[in-house]
Amino acid sequence: MKKAMALALILAVCLVLTGCGGTDGSNGEKREVNVCSWGEYIDENLIYQFEEETGIQVNYSTAESNEALYSLLSMGGADYDVIVPSDYMISQLIEEGLLAELNYENIPNFSQIDDRFKNLPYDPENKYTVPYTWGTLGLIYNSTMVDGPITSWSAMFDPAYANNVLMIRNSRDALGIALIYLGYSVNTTNEAEIREAFQLLSDAKNNGVYQGFFMDETFLKMEGGNAALCTYYAGDFLTMLDNNPDLVYVVPKEGSNWFVDAMCVLKDAQHKEEAEAWINFLASNEASMANMDYIGYASPNTEVLAGYPAYYEETYGEPLDQGRYEIMAAPEDVLDTCEAYLVLPAETRALYNDLWTELGI
Repeated sequence: MKKAMALALILAVCLVLTGCGGTDGSNGEKREVNVCSWGEYIDENLIYQFEEETGIQVNYSTAESNEALYSLLSMGGADYDVIVPSDYMISQLIEEGLLAELNYENIPNFSQIDDRFKNLPYDPENKYTVPYTWGTLGLIYNSTMVDGPITSWSAMFDPAYANNVLMIRNSRDALGIALIYLGYSVNTTNEAEIREAFQLLSDAKNNGVYQGFFMDETFLKMEGGNAALCTYYAGDFLTMLDNNPDLVYVVPKEGSNWFVDAMCVLKDAQHKEEAEAWINFLASNEASMANMDYIGYASPNTEVLAGYPAYYEETYGEPLDQGRYEIMAAPEDVLDTCEAYLVLPAETRALYNDLWTELGI
């Protein structure tokens, strides 16, 4: 839900200071687009390529989670044109009237998106979004720091790993894995079930199981062997794996979440034409392939997803490991064990917020 958040922020500052990419439009104004996405979630060379091809300056910044992004938007402190939220958050933003309907005539590369990523519950009529990536949430462990393979979410709550577990700093994911472990739906609105999941997290926190709750800090900690276990996203795991071959990714036997992140334009965007040009560029075969290779997340582009193994072999001179590819693009038998997040009713969202505050995160 990515190469580093700090790098992305540096890029944003660099682009503004150097003025690279921006050119005057017909009315004499500089053309630009303000983008907010996740940390480590783009091949930054694509930013320069887009600027050179279009003359549109990209101001690129990041948020650490859907909830953090929503807070920025709801407080009115964000001046973004394009955002890249996850499925359930998109539903909420549509519900609250915060997204603009897209002019797909300006996004012809939408035709490259596989049909299975269209008309999904978060945008059933495909009015607001163009899918960017998809993947799974999994459990990551250091094989040198645990006793044998781990196959269950139970490890994330086990006192045997005291001070060796990194819990994700994202209420939907953290409560989600607790719900899954307890045998409940990630979309339950049953208060008793949600409170039971909260208690599981709270007990583990109070028993010292967790070093803390983290997002992008997870990379350095897992890569450096400073923790045995965490939960994080498949594409990010592949980045970690490149720096620590002892790491293992698993979708636990109880199942998990599979997600789609999609590009949207905010209703009050000041640069809608430029925003749609940016979205169309990233949905192209060339950009989608570069992104899939760089960030490790599966593309929803039909040709890119099918052609990536051949691209990898041609680029790196060796076949793509099938296990790596199946982490990146989970096969159907894995997806069948997973559940997508749906937007929760307002009262359930309020309960999540209250419990998260009570947890002290």
